[in-house]
Amino acid sequence: MLANSIGRTRQTQGMGLGMMDLSTALDMRPSDVVAFVGAGGKTTAMFRAARELAARGRRVITTTTTMIWQPVPAQSRVVIVESDESELLARVGRALAHEKHVTVAAYPTPAGKLKGVWPAAIEELARMADFVLVEADGARGRSLKAPADYEPVIPAAATLVVPVVAIDAVGQPLTDEIAHRIERVTHVTGLRIGEKITAATLARALTAPEGGMKGIPAKARVLPLVNKVETEADLILGREVARRCLGCQRVEAVLLGAVASKTPVREKWKRVSAVVLAAGGSRRFGSPKQLLPVGDGILLGHVLNQLSSSWVSEIVVVLGHAAGQIERALEDSGTEGQTPWRVVVNDRWVEGQSTSLRVGLEAVSDRTEAVLFVLGDQPHITAGLIDELLIRYARTEASIVMSEHEGRLRPPVLFDRATFEELREVAGDVGGRDVVQCHLEEVERVNVASASSVIDIDTPEDYEVFVDGEEMRDQKPGL
Repeated sequence: MLANSIGRTRQTQGMGLGMMDLSTALDMRPSDVVAFVGAGGKTTAMFRAARELAARGRRVITTTTTMIWQPVPAQSRVVIVESDESELLARVGRALAHEKHVTVAAYPTPAGKLKGVWPAAIEELARMADFVLVEADGARGRSLKAPADYEPVIPAAATLVVPVVAIDAVGQPLTDEIAHRIERVTHVTGLRIGEKITAATLARALTAPEGGMKGIPAKARVLPLVNKVETEADLILGREVARRCLGCQRVEAVLLGAVASKTPVREKWKRVSAVVLAAGGSRRFGSPKQLLPVGDGILLGHVLNQLSSSWVSEIVVVLGHAAGQIERALEDSGTEGQTPWRVVVNDRWVEGQSTSLRVGLEAVSDRTEAVLFVLGDQPHITAGLIDELLIRYARTEASIVMSEHEGRLRPPVLFDRATFEELREVAGDVGGRDVVQCHLEEVERVNVASASSVIDIDTPEDYEVFVDGEEMRDQKPGL
């Protein structure tokens, strides 16, 4: 099996929990041109990321292709305003010789704002610094917006675009006080003026082709930011926004945080695919365990319904022995949750669980960033436990996340993309055990109170205990 236990191990404390800075969570890379669009904290996010990068010794230029307020010294100590392009570039070059962060603009406006540089100048600026950060539209301090016909002004050189909304809009009626360009917001989201804004509203605003996805260069990465996430209630709403946004293929990941706080990013949600390992021949049980009655369906269907009710982005079921019979039974039982499943067949299942692991790994979307391997015969697995594993991953970006009971690591097991090549090299009937052992100090652990929550059915006696509703006995260590 993938893992019943990998022995008693030292408890780690999850050093990465809630400690991501903004530029790191956005995966900013040298030479990036980053455009911030939307509402609810664009300017604050831009200057926050600039300070972080400058503190690490990077040369950073902040600017706008529209207009911004004159930055205060805490945002940017050096501000260059120059309407002549050649002179502007010369002054920026001189400033960057001794400063790490410079803000540039073309000229001041009568309203006290700074008019930004022409979009074509962004490419010239990008040659002079490690990063160029651009505010590419305005929102007048609102929490939500949709762009006008002439917005956003994203430079063609942009390599990363960050659509922004603020979670404090949720629960508020859609009014001019909350939303900028309210008529456009109604068009993009389908919400009528005066109706309450929901998490789904924010997700549509972020991912609609005429909303947060408008005008983004074809090759640019897209990482939406849900800002002002400060409380547990905010996090719950933010996770729903993130789940919906990840349905958009252009979205790479979704950040939840409060960029004006000490910990600007609390969680980073990426696509996690679930692979259910259910190809075995049930040798010890004597008949296909996947077909055992559970409620109104079968055991494997119960596991799939729990996964389908969780936050995983897709579900792949690996069948082998009696594949046709099991698949027909699954189709008859249906799926109760929100995420559908699909079946792949491992014709080499007799060679061990590693073959199913590889089949499942190759079947998941190429957009997935982590795979959660689940055993198909864990009767007490719950959507709640699955979501706890996903939350831990979103908070830490750990290479491996597992359940733990009394010091023993148990399946399900989440593997980050960084481990995929190692998983492809696994052989025999050990599943991911060797990979876990090689990265034991990196494993993030989610404690479960009961061993039954993560134990699988191996024998008829195990099934009888489950049917009787008793606590299943602890199983021997092994993978």
